Amino acid sequence: MRFLDVDGLGPVSRVGLGTWQFGSREWGYGQEYESGTAHAIVRRARELRVTLFDTAEVYGTGRSERILSAALGDERGDVVVASKVFPVAPLPAVVHARAHGSARRLRLARIPLYQVHQANPLFPDTVIMPGMRRLLDERRIGAVGVSNYSLARWRKADAALGQPVVSNQVQFSLAHPGPLEDLVPFAQREDRIVMAWSPLAQGFLGGRYDADHRPGGMRALNPLFSAENLRRGASLLDAVREVAAAHDAKPAQVALAWLLGLPRVVVIPGASSVEQLEFNVAAAELDLAADEQAALTAAARAFRPVGAGRTFADALRARVSPRSGS
Repeated sequence: MRFLDVDGLGPVSRVGLGTWQFGSREWGYGQEYESGTAHAIVRRARELRVTLFDTAEVYGTGRSERILSAALGDERGDVVVASKVFPVAPLPAVVHARAHGSARRLRLARIPLYQVHQANPLFPDTVIMPGMRRLLDERRIGAVGVSNYSLARWRKADAALGQPVVSNQVQFSLAHPGPLEDLVPFAQREDRIVMAWSPLAQGFLGGRYDADHRPGGMRALNPLFSAENLRRGASLLDAVREVAAAHDAKPAQVALAWLLGLPRVVVIPGASSVEQLEFNVAAAELDLAADEQAALTAAARAFRPVGAGRTFADALRARVSPRSGS
């Protein structure tokens, strides 16, 4: 495992574990997963020296935090647990109370990394950050992070907090490479971290799907898996497969390794099994050559997916258009 030093947190594993699926029914995992598989995944993650575990108060309405705490057991105070406050009415007293709730569910006196789950469009960070500052001063949290913030908003959060906001958790993958342009250079200059959520684009980068073989379930709702976007992504997926073949690796591992080849980036993929966790962690040992990293970056920048509105319109058109020969 590889690590980054982060102010207020200490060593953070480059591959973490996202726990959105812990307690969240939409992924189809039942009681057996919560009481058995989730615990086995966390135990194996610790054996593999994973130190970063990401959760949130809204994941399973607190169940993720409880499941993660139980799975970590006596080690919960030895790792970087990162939770999030959902910024509804983000007044300092509310933030303080919500942090207390998360700490209680996590059974932690101090949450190592406490993040604002997303930028509130109605309240500036001058409203929420005094509450985060109070938590820092009281040593209830170790460091402040944000999630889904633009660079401009990240800078404003710094100013409002009065010290660096150490992390920004954003959607980031070969299929969503936008953070390359500004967030990654900023994190490198300022010794922050970019935490990549959905680093495999919900499996889009695993190479299993194409326009004729699309997924069902939750993934079917993701515009990336429209027939049009799977056609548009064929060149990107071919580039990933080519690098994977050169390293005797799987495409998903190459997609993770590309992110890990960037400065100050950590990844937090989820895992539905111990085997998937081991597969993800193995990507930390995959070193891409400079030309491979560059080729993947170019392929990512060339990928131009269409949005949900366009894919819905195409599907509707296909449904109502007269069939040839009818």
